[in-house]
This record gives sequence, C-alpha cells and structure tokens, in this order.
Amino acid sequence: MIFKKLPILLLLLLNTASFSQTKIQNLEKAYNTFLNDEQTKHAVSSLCVLDANTGKILFAKNEEIGLATASTLKVITAATAFSILGKDFQYQTTLSYTGNITSDGTLNGNIIITGSGDPTLGSSRYQNKENVVLSQWATAIKAAGIKKIEGSIIGDDRIFGTQTTPEGWVWQDIGNYYGAGTSGLTWRENQFDVTLKPGNRIGDDVKLIKTIPQTSYIQLINELKTGAEGSGDRAYAFMPPYSNIGYLRGTWGIGISKNGIAVSTPDPAFDCAFRLQDTLKSLGILISNPPTTTRLMAVNNQNIPKEMIKLSTVTSPNLSEMVYWFLKKSINLYGETLLKTIALKAGKDATTAKGAETVIDFWSNKGIDKTALNIIDGSGLSPGNRVTTLAMANILFRAQKESWFADYYKAFPEYNGMKIKSGTINDVSAFAGYNTANDGSKYIVVINVNNYNGNGINKKLFKVLDALK
Repeated sequence: MIFKKLPILLLLLLNTASFSQTKIQNLEKAYNTFLNDEQTKHAVSSLCVLDANTGKILFAKNEEIGLATASTLKVITAATAFSILGKDFQYQTTLSYTGNITSDGTLNGNIIITGSGDPTLGSSRYQNKENVVLSQWATAIKAAGIKKIEGSIIGDDRIFGTQTTPEGWVWQDIGNYYGAGTSGLTWRENQFDVTLKPGNRIGDDVKLIKTIPQTSYIQLINELKTGAEGSGDRAYAFMPPYSNIGYLRGTWGIGISKNGIAVSTPDPAFDCAFRLQDTLKSLGILISNPPTTTRLMAVNNQNIPKEMIKLSTVTSPNLSEMVYWFLKKSINLYGETLLKTIALKAGKDATTAKGAETVIDFWSNKGIDKTALNIIDGSGLSPGNRVTTLAMANILFRAQKESWFADYYKAFPEYNGMKIKSGTINDVSAFAGYNTANDGSKYIVVINVNNYNGNGINKKLFKVLDALK
C-alpha cells in the first residue's frame, strides 16, 4: 500500500512545484511590464522574493542595490527591538518630589517627572491616556499631603539628550505630527491638534479656530490660504524643536472633510510639566514657579535636584503592544524612540547614530551583509536611508524563527490581501512582508521603487505582487 501511494505523492509534489514555477514566471512577466511603464522610466526599482520556508531566492532583481526605504525600514527596527529588548520590555515614568513637606502641607521643593523615553505616555491608544496619567499623579501628590508647592514642576527628559530629530530629516516634515521628534519625556505622542476653517474663496485666509489641547505658551503664525475645492490638505507646520513660535504654511481646500492638522510638540517635557501644573491648579494646589525642564535648568545654570522621594510610577504597555501600533499606524516617533532605547540597552549613548550602529551590527552578526544596511534613523522618514531588498527579505526570513514572531507578524498591516508594511516618502514607494498564496505557498516579498513619477504607483506594485496569489 505504501508503494502504491508514492507515485501519487510524487505527482502532488510535482504539481505543487509546477504551480510555484508558474507563479514565478508570471511574477517576472508582471515585473517586466512594471519596468516598462512610463511612470518608472527614470526610476530605480527592486524586487526580492524568498521561499518563506527555506529562505531560497525565488526571484530577484536589483536586490543588491541600496534604495531609500521609507517606512519599510520599520520592519527592521521592530525586529531588532524584539531581539534586543524582548517582547515584554516596558518603560517606566517616575513622579517624585524633592525637599520637605511641612505640617500645613507646603512642599518646599519640586515635583519631578522623570522620563525613561516611554513613547506611549499620555497616548490615547492605551490605558495610560492623558487624563488617566494626570489623575494618577494628582492623586499621588494629594496622598502625600501636599497642598501647596514652593518650587516647580520639572520635566526630566535627560535620558535621550537634547537632539530630538535625526540628522537628515526634512525641514518640511519636522513640524508635523509624523515628524515629531523623540524626548526622554514623551507626552501625547509629542503632538497637538490645530482646528482650521477655510475661507469662501480661493486665496482667502484660513481661520485658525483652536488648538487641542489649548497651548497658550506656543504662538502659531498662520499663513495658510484657502485652496481650490478638492485640493484637500496641503497644510504644513514649521515648528523648530524647543521653540515657542511656529508657522502654518500652504493651503487648506474648500469643502475639506478634515477638521485640521496635527502639529509636533516642540518641547514635550515642558508640555508634560505644564499639563500637570494646570491640573494641580484646577484642584487648588498652587505652585509658586512656572513649569520647567531639566534642559532649561541646565541652560540657565540652575542646579538639578538629586535627592528625590518617589510618589508614583507609570508603566508602559509591553513592547509587543507598542510594535503593533508602530507597524499598523507607522508611527515614526516609536521608531526613533526604539532606536535610542536599543542603543541604551547595548550600553551606548542614547543617540540616533548609536542606535543605527547597534542595529547594523546586530544583523551583521546574524549574517546580513553590513554594507547592505545604510541606516540613518529608526522610522525610515529620512530620505538618506539605503537598504537592499535582499537584506530586508533575509531579516524577515530570520524573524520567523524567533519566539516573538507571532506578535511581530500580527502587527503587519494588510494590503492587497498580504501582510506587508508600506513605505512612502517623496517619489519612493515600497512594501515588505509576508504572503500566503491560495495554494498554501508562503513567500517573503520586498518590492521598492525610487524616483518614479506621477500618481497611482501602488496599484501597479500590487499588480506585480498579484502574481504570487
């Protein structure tokens, strides 16, 4: 009986191999059509497809050419963070006080919020939302018997240093929510909302209705003009780090459905201290000095208190939860924060450069060609990143063997019926991830095109990948 079944098994294997071969042939044909498209006339593109079970290259074109990655770089940052930090890694933010509390409830000292880099603190995506955290801190302060503060609320963001944005980021990006820089004390994902209203005619001034939350310490110079109907959101915020003056420039279209834009917070540690001070004042706890940060204190040659008594600790969600949102919603802030955290874990300074160095060295030790990973940041927002599709595909292949892979895979968005991360910056479009075909075949796919022209390129990339379904 066993011998009679062997030819049937052999036929099944041959049929499967034949189907797979046909898919690759169709893929090559579709990719060649893409290369001959008018939109890619002056472009550089690459495609790398691996057998997800063996890692064997099934199809590759320009796989050794480094290309700007856009947000597909996040799959490398996330895999490295899982490997170095562990899927259960958490950040902790500590609320403490200095000095002494008198019998009448006066704190002769300061309240200090010490950050560890937690990018989720005050974020609406998790349980530790803004109001929840502020309420927890206020409760802890009252429980300590503090009724009045002769001192300051201090935001301590020293753990990540003073450089918030990576070198090489574009000025047009930095002031907007997706260009929010890191902070040792991140707050509300380092962004606030601006509500806008277009005029009645093209060229009319756009009205700035309000900011959410109200940011009285920031002055926004509104230079926005009303755009044509259907032109949508072409508004940009230009907000330098640590500045209290920003500019809104561009157009806001007639009939736009959005209420406004999100702007990056120039000094998150200050904003965090500001919000706590505002909360305490509403509860009748007065503070003698304005809110400040350890950075501002250093600039003004003020001594930063060292002796602290802990009041409360806020613990972040675990890394798996953070990576879920990092990949699903492509939050650049998370990538830059994880990169600096990886550097710290490796015993290095918490800088972008040291984090990138750590990522490259980690994968180089796993057999990935070091020269194929020219990494500048953790999110892919920098147009200077250059990574080959082969290197990225091999990292995706190795990730499958890790204990954290299920959480990693879960975080990938679904596009075109595939679990793939997208990446888009100026004239760059890319996808990287996993695909299970209708016949059960499993593939790792990385496709990237740089310097294309026109719109609608993603539909053409999907048409190429459709050959693997």
